[in-house]
Amino acid sequence: MDQTELLSTLSRGEDSRHQFKRDATNADGLAAELAAFANSGGGWLFLGVNDDGSIAGLDDSAVRRLNQLLGNAASQHVRPPVHPLTENVQTDQGIVIAMEVPDGLAKPYLDNQGRIWVKQGSDKRHVTSREELQRMFQRSGLVYADVVPVAGTSTDDIDDKAFTIYFNRRYGENSEFSGLTREQLLQNLGLGDGQELNLAGLMLFGRNPQRWRPAFEVKAVAFPSTALHDTRYLDSEDIKGTLLEQFRGAFAFIKRNLHHVQHGRSFNTLGELEIPETALEELLVNALIHRDYFTSASVRLMVFTDRVEIVSPGHLPDSLSPDDISRGKTIRRNPTLTEHASHILPYRGMGSGIPRALEAWPQIDLVDDPAGNQFRTVIWRPEAEWSGKVTDQVTPPVTPPVTPPVTPPVKKLLGLLAEEGELSNASLREHLKLKDRTHVRKHYIDPALEQGLIEYTIPDKPNSRLQKYRLTAAGQAWLQQQNNKG
Repeated sequence: MDQTELLSTLSRGEDSRHQFKRDATNADGLAAELAAFANSGGGWLFLGVNDDGSIAGLDDSAVRRLNQLLGNAASQHVRPPVHPLTENVQTDQGIVIAMEVPDGLAKPYLDNQGRIWVKQGSDKRHVTSREELQRMFQRSGLVYADVVPVAGTSTDDIDDKAFTIYFNRRYGENSEFSGLTREQLLQNLGLGDGQELNLAGLMLFGRNPQRWRPAFEVKAVAFPSTALHDTRYLDSEDIKGTLLEQFRGAFAFIKRNLHHVQHGRSFNTLGELEIPETALEELLVNALIHRDYFTSASVRLMVFTDRVEIVSPGHLPDSLSPDDISRGKTIRRNPTLTEHASHILPYRGMGSGIPRALEAWPQIDLVDDPAGNQFRTVIWRPEAEWSGKVTDQVTPPVTPPVTPPVTPPVKKLLGLLAEEGELSNASLREHLKLKDRTHVRKHYIDPALEQGLIEYTIPDKPNSRLQKYRLTAAGQAWLQQQNNKG
């Protein structure tokens, strides 16, 4: 590095990769800086530089003292030791020591007091969160979330039928393992410790896994617009069970909320899904298998009028980027889970899932979100399916000739009013067998009122205790259209 390159670097100021220090006298303080860099992807420490990026410079004696101090800090005050490279850059104001700290291969790195530091912007912070500590140990290969025992479970919580089908299909009924007890089998396959199931065993073969890990499910919502904050929905479901059950449920949710296109096929055929099933399948499996199970959050599946989003807890591990995974690079965050899931789910491994999805449907955005600790996949729907229709879905026409986009709750409400005539909110809840007044108002009554399919019986007093609801001409016309289709 020469003076020109140094000045160019300093002019950009401090950030997560560049730290300036005028001087240093304490090995422990330097050790914390070195550990933070090694835990956070590496970076540069410049000595002889003021906080504002101006060069203060060092004389020969200061350079000798600081190089000795840096050597001691790196080898004796950081555990395990780090191995930075230093370079003395001559400037008009004196010498600047430029030290490059590589990204650590043996994370986490600790200071002499056993504290773990990471970079946060241009500063550093002490790691205290259990989940963050677990993720650091996971990245270093010291612990994986999928093999952590699930307290309170036992082999009695295994779905015997599902496990037997898997075992016989993979190993054969007469395999060398066939004479072992169920506890021994699960331990030998890495699915338990002989007493408790680990997370992989629970999520692959457990009966009701959400009893112990309620957050590990798929929350699915279909919206009638392009906005996440839309308070209305077309469909919603909390999809629970094993990973196979979650995959099947989530895929069914996607299929019933996307269009089917004929593509030259017979009019009477169901047609093909508007987005290739291969792409959706690969991305959904990827979210279930490679999510961060140290993060207590659900996979979120959202269907909008212009896109499908799959949000997986945990951002990309280590130095992986969206470009890396689009080219097939991979790091197995849950190796035991991945090994067994590859024989249960449509998962091929070797980093081929994302490239295969992109090949089948290039209109996919891969968004890594370290700040939110999540990874988001955005699959854009064909423009022909939604362009020009969004407004109709948000503020649909109410004239009888046009069929408005009616949600399942509104359909049920219209059918009920067609049978019963006029009904109050209380009567509606009684017929619908629902107790929550706000839920009925939000998801049944308000959307139907906005679409002009029902009306108040006392329009000038919406909050009257005598208020009831009845079908409008548009609502009657919509029901008639449905009957004609049937």
